[in-house]
Amino acid sequence: MRMKLNMLAVSAIALMMMASCGKQQQQTPSAVYKTMKVETQDITVESKYSATIRGRQDVDILPQVAGTIHQICVTEGQKVNAGQTLFIIDQVPYEAALRTAEAALEAAKAQEATAALNYEAKKKLRSDNVISDFDLQTSHNSLLSAKAQVSQCNAQVVNARNNLSYTVVKSPSNGVVGELPYKKGALVSASIPTPLTTVSDIHQMHVYFSMTEGQLLAMVRESGSLDKAIEAMPAPRLKLVDGSEYEIPGKVESASAVIDRATGTIQLRAVFDNPNGVLHSGSSGTVVIPIELKNQIVIPIKATVQLQDRFRAWEVDKDGIAHGVLVSLRPERLGNKVIVSEGLKPGQEIVAEGAGMVKEGQDVLKKNEKK
Repeated sequence: MRMKLNMLAVSAIALMMMASCGKQQQQTPSAVYKTMKVETQDITVESKYSATIRGRQDVDILPQVAGTIHQICVTEGQKVNAGQTLFIIDQVPYEAALRTAEAALEAAKAQEATAALNYEAKKKLRSDNVISDFDLQTSHNSLLSAKAQVSQCNAQVVNARNNLSYTVVKSPSNGVVGELPYKKGALVSASIPTPLTTVSDIHQMHVYFSMTEGQLLAMVRESGSLDKAIEAMPAPRLKLVDGSEYEIPGKVESASAVIDRATGTIQLRAVFDNPNGVLHSGSSGTVVIPIELKNQIVIPIKATVQLQDRFRAWEVDKDGIAHGVLVSLRPERLGNKVIVSEGLKPGQEIVAEGAGMVKEGQDVLKKNEKK
């Protein structure tokens, strides 16, 4: 009997020890964590956008007449003025066509003069009743036909003269000559797949970049309209492909009215002066736009832990117990800090470091142990 009682006592003690161990395992481990008070501050962040650079005016030069290139009057990279000769196409066939048209015009004028004399003579004969009205009208129709032939020949002369002038290919604007893919003697025409060259006006450069629809909508809501939002945008800076920063700030000029459905972005255009020709059409870079943000909550990145597309921070109550709070972050980064757009309020105390190790309900200040 005593043995049974002893065994029952041992079993009870074992069960109590197991329950005690279970409770100890269920308790959240305690550790001391650094905390901070949430405060707001004014900050300046930089938004960066990939950009392509184009001349203010890139004009493809195509011949208006067919023929072989007789002379190339410029070199690649040369600065040219509007009206300056770039190419000369073989003029011989067009000079011959002009002379032929001019000769035809002279012949038509002679026929017109003859028809006019004949009509005057017929009018006198008709007044003397020598010929009929039919003969007079026929003579008048011949004169009208001769006049029409003169007009037609005049048009042919103008066309031939224009074609001859088109053999001298001139620059339509000030700019810089691009690549020269065709050499002297090459046969060219208006239907060639590659232009003779491209003249780029690079005294000012257009820099194209894209921002998300959400970013643009936020700017529009803040400013009241798209035009006001563009006008209020700070002067953008341009980083070149070698990592250097272009010394002259630009100005955002316009935004596209159409959103790219594939990317959900809208294209903007900034203008940068290019007095020294540092920027080249066709190159790329990065547009950097400084944005001033008022009353923003900034916390260390170590104070958050990522949960898929959201983040969690840990609010610490007056007893030192941590409670998870979902927060939203702006895309900009300030070194090892992040900007909280939603989820926290000024005055809250949060865990400042080691957020990934904290558990819900954990005593992060060991206040309970002190009690």
